Amino acid sequence: MWLRVIIFLCQVFSCGFAEESSCTPGFDSESFVFKVNRDHLHRGKTLGRVIFNTCDVRSRSVFQSRDKRFSVRTDGSVTLKTPVTLHDGYMMFDVHAWDSSGMKHTASVRVECTAHHHEDHHMNTAVNITPQLKSFPDDLIVRFPRSSAGLKRVKRGWVIPPLKESENSNGPFPQYLAKIKTDFAIETKMMYSITGEGADQPPVGLFTCDEHNGKVYVTQPLDREKKASYKLIAHAVGEGGVREKPMDIIIEVIDQNDHKPEFTQNPFNGNLPEASPKDYEFMTVTATDADDPNTPNAEVRYSIISQDPSLPNPNMFDINAVTGRIRVVSSGLDREKFPKYTLVIQATDRRGEGYPTTGRAVIIVTDSNDNPPQFEQDTYTVSVLENQVGVEVAKLTVTDGDEPGSPAWLTKYKIISGDKLGVFNISTGPSQLEGIITTLKPLDYEKTKQYILSVIVENDDPFVGSLPTSTATVTVNVEDVNEPPVFNPKEKYITKPEDFPVGSDLVAFTATDPDIGRSQKLTYRIGSDPAGFLSVVEDTGMIKVKSPMDRESIEVKDGKYKAIILAIDNDETARATGTGTLIIKLEDVNDNAPYINEREIKICNQEVPPVLLSITDKDLHPNAGPFSVDTYGDTMKNWTAKMNDSATGIELMLKYPLGPGVYNVVLRVFDKQKLYQDTLLKATVCDCKGESVVCSEKRTARLSLSVIIRIICTIVALVSISFLLVYFMRPQICFGQGSV
Repeated sequence: MWLRVIIFLCQVFSCGFAEESSCTPGFDSESFVFKVNRDHLHRGKTLGRVIFNTCDVRSRSVFQSRDKRFSVRTDGSVTLKTPVTLHDGYMMFDVHAWDSSGMKHTASVRVECTAHHHEDHHMNTAVNITPQLKSFPDDLIVRFPRSSAGLKRVKRGWVIPPLKESENSNGPFPQYLAKIKTDFAIETKMMYSITGEGADQPPVGLFTCDEHNGKVYVTQPLDREKKASYKLIAHAVGEGGVREKPMDIIIEVIDQNDHKPEFTQNPFNGNLPEASPKDYEFMTVTATDADDPNTPNAEVRYSIISQDPSLPNPNMFDINAVTGRIRVVSSGLDREKFPKYTLVIQATDRRGEGYPTTGRAVIIVTDSNDNPPQFEQDTYTVSVLENQVGVEVAKLTVTDGDEPGSPAWLTKYKIISGDKLGVFNISTGPSQLEGIITTLKPLDYEKTKQYILSVIVENDDPFVGSLPTSTATVTVNVEDVNEPPVFNPKEKYITKPEDFPVGSDLVAFTATDPDIGRSQKLTYRIGSDPAGFLSVVEDTGMIKVKSPMDRESIEVKDGKYKAIILAIDNDETARATGTGTLIIKLEDVNDNAPYINEREIKICNQEVPPVLLSITDKDLHPNAGPFSVDTYGDTMKNWTAKMNDSATGIELMLKYPLGPGVYNVVLRVFDKQKLYQDTLLKATVCDCKGESVVCSEKRTARLSLSVIIRIICTIVALVSISFLLVYFMRPQICFGQGSV
């Protein structure tokens, strides 16, 4: 008990002293310079030492180099992990260290060569993949953070740099990595353990921890390509419930050059035109390496080992060592002699100084356009009827000596003269060795009777060098046909009032005959007249009013009436007909009186609001609204009618309550020009109040029964009278007989 109190007081005093200490953790200098006497440095060489002040009792720290080729031991010694050449006479990189609070510090390291010349050296292409110097010597301690208040659990996480271990180590196993330690071990016995990936999680048992001394071991060689890092959690538990907060330990696997490059395909296939210029790049080969892409182990360089055939030059091709792009570097490609080349390509990792892998690149030399196409004949004469579009005019055939089906053999055509208006089109036919000329626009015999076209043929690929272009001349003669008359304009617009007098002339709508070389007479007829409004003078084309025109007719759309007029020539072989459209805009006149849309209404006889009646007038402004209304006859006694505020509807009301029944209501409605029309409404008056109209069915039933009774009584009376008449006439008949 007293021992624990003394330890606690010592910790309090030591913490207080630490807070008052002026020591600041960090490197002694922002940069360190290590001088060497040669530019080629071998693996394992110690270059110097960086000094880091921890401000505590530790004599060693955890360092990390930004350059993977250099390793920094816990005492600050900087060593080479791989051979390095100082190509520029120096090399710089950064080194990181962490203080006890987890803060990272950085310093720069410069390695300089003091020699005045570079030593000759030779690199062996066989790479040694045996384990490198241990990344973590036996004295590396991973310490739990100090507690600030005795045996209490730490309230914040502890950040340490990752531990590093090379893959493919030869052991012996188990191999020591680091030691876990806690300050609580001074006070009480602590038990250590690890959990996480490789400990109690798959792959289980890869890492182990001595529970008594906290030493962490790896039990077998690591493989970075299977897993590049592991996350372990360190635990420390002591007697009496003392427990450290679990601490993360990251183990990073350092890459070794244990994989050869692999080509992504084999062989690679490429095409090369035989007329390709020097330095023309035409294909790319690629290889991948499973090693760490951030190290030279995965940096691949390419080279050409052999060329088959070796003619006309054994070095026809070159390859970019970094990108794998292959280019032609020598002239003399000839598809007819050497249609294919096979290159053996080598890919080597570690920038060309590591493991090599070979593959093949197959190069097919393709045809270039060194044979121009030639027309089989250079003159053509054809005839085409006028006014036809899309008809074939001529088919021009050619020959070509290049490889069939290649771009150097495929043909295309162009009309270079004789078609300023773009009347013709030329395209490549199905055989690919023919040009087909067609009409793109109607030909007009009256304007142009003949065309002389110049046509050239080329290939899809440009010619190699200066080659002659074949030309053909096509003479196209246009043949005349009887063309229909043409109205000008095709649509004629006029405006007339709808009450334009019957028999009056509307407009002359005439056509012209495009066949100016023929003497033909035109006659006119009505082609379409839906409402029968029109007639036409046969010889002159004068359009007349045949029947009254009505703007409100269903055949009139938006106030416009459309009719089709025909012009017919008198050609002896085949008459031609032209059509024109006459559009008459009919102006409105006041020929339609307004009327009420409703014909029957129902209304209560008590406390009833006005009934709104709507009005229709087929005429337009100013021959329509605003409207006015009057009542006539008995309607004036019982009803009142007035226009609503907009003067577009009628408000109808009872002057006083009427008995239930059906009443005739006569209303006279006037338009703005005082043209009127009377409308008869059937108004059913019901014994009810307000706006909701409810008529009594019971009353209606009684009225029907009384009518039936009256009819029966009338029938009985008529039968009785007939009987009395017969009765009183009978004695007279008897008396007459007796006297006789």
